[in-house]
Amino acid sequence: MFPILETERLGLREIVHSDAQGIYSCFSNKDVTRYYGQDPITEIEQAEQFVEFFAKNYREKRGIRWAIEIKEEDGLIGTIGFNAWSPKHKRAEIGYELHPEHWRKGFATEAIQKVVSYGFNELGLARIGAIVFLENEASNDLLSKLGFEKEGILRNYMYQNGASYDTNVYSLLK
Repeated sequence: MFPILETERLGLREIVHSDAQGIYSCFSNKDVTRYYGQDPITEIEQAEQFVEFFAKNYREKRGIRWAIEIKEEDGLIGTIGFNAWSPKHKRAEIGYELHPEHWRKGFATEAIQKVVSYGFNELGLARIGAIVFLENEASNDLLSKLGFEKEGILRNYMYQNGASYDTNVYSLLK
């Protein structure tokens, strides 16, 4: 049973096939993928593959990804979840994105706080990490504001658009 989470303004639920258009809307936007470590997608089939990938990761206990929806509205505005989930080692990395129409409204803060709480209290995580491009000021500031500690820089860690990028590594411990 996939966990459904709620915040004051948001619902976080399983990503399903009917979300492919919303996934496409996010991941085809170059502003969304600029700091994502991948090029924008160009076909709806790629969005459908994302849906399958998220479902497979959950089945195999390697990750969990929620659709982010505004309550009382249809359609996802982004996704959030854990990648590199290791139940044995009680750790995971958080990842998220929102469509630019919904930036700077506090939605990411709300969603991250809920998912972090779920990770510590329900999944039994002891550590939640995050990998963020140095240039992604909004995400770097947000994670710091939420109590994540910067542990260092991973040099040439992400490769995108023909170039290598350094990333910050963050952690939040239970």
